[in-house]
Amino acid sequence: MSIVIAIIIFGLIITIHEFGHFIAAKLNGVKVNEFAIGMGPAIFKKQKGETLYALRLLPIGGYCAMEGENSDSADGKAFCQKAVWRRMIIVVAGVCMNMILGFILLMIQTGMSDAIVTTTVSRFEENAVSHETGLEVGDRIIAINGMRIFTSMDMSYKFTNDEDGVYDMVVERGGQRVSLKNVKLSTTVDEEGNETIHYDFWVEPGEVNAGTVITQSVRQMGTDARLIYMSLTDMIRGKYTLKDMSGPIGIVDSIGEVIESERDQDTGKIDWKGLIDSVLTMSAFITINVGIFNLLPLPALDGGRFIFLLLEAVRGKPVKPEHEGMVHTVGMVALLMLMVVITVSDITKLV
Repeated sequence: MSIVIAIIIFGLIITIHEFGHFIAAKLNGVKVNEFAIGMGPAIFKKQKGETLYALRLLPIGGYCAMEGENSDSADGKAFCQKAVWRRMIIVVAGVCMNMILGFILLMIQTGMSDAIVTTTVSRFEENAVSHETGLEVGDRIIAINGMRIFTSMDMSYKFTNDEDGVYDMVVERGGQRVSLKNVKLSTTVDEEGNETIHYDFWVEPGEVNAGTVITQSVRQMGTDARLIYMSLTDMIRGKYTLKDMSGPIGIVDSIGEVIESERDQDTGKIDWKGLIDSVLTMSAFITINVGIFNLLPLPALDGGRFIFLLLEAVRGKPVKPEHEGMVHTVGMVALLMLMVVITVSDITKLV
């Protein structure tokens, strides 16, 4: 089941990304030679007009092959013959579609929820340290250690990634912003003697309606996008390594864990509502991740291609196609090598 769900997720994300490039190309008069979902040998293909539509064997990618995309072409409908602003739109269209898909998935997931998870404190457990060090019932947490808090996931990130367990907070209390210094959470000690933070307060549930669903989905998109960039920054700083990254195999394994977490241990039955909720959340995060990652100014990615177009707009002439092509080829090889490393790491974790 986890493999099937993963194929559906990857297929949807890849299709929507490539469709963004495809529809933008068509709207801007660019000839699309092939629109393919998957890689490798074709399972199904059909020529319609100037475009070959193909479904390929391996569900690990896809492409929208445009005339004159990576080389010169005298065809008036070639990508390279179009105005630079039109090419910019085509290049970023895939990322835009990923973000739109993420927003739609988050709205569905939020709309299915029994309540919106807010950042407003509703009650404390007995002898809660957070209450003793400043938090009050009714406080809406706005910032923790300087980071703006949009969702409960933001709170969890700051609480679990802080080194000393002491937090400076900004809360909204009685309509006023109040700064709290040195707030702490309760801690617990595990069997090995390690001390971990313990969430000693609950937050208020919010009403689910059209307005709150849209607002919460926008906030969650911001949380997901920022978390991706913060994780990349932490990796550059050495906090995380490549072993902490996951590829398709790791995602399949994570989906399997989600399925088991939603399975009743006594009856073996799956809580389908809970599973759908988790899969929607994971799918939204992955598609937003794909969109954000593609925006990075790296060769072979949409962000890298956009940088070349930006240089062309500034210089008034394009970089030589053979030079740009060489850069993207090197970038593609590097990305494929990275994928191999991550895949090997995923397999090692499973063994």
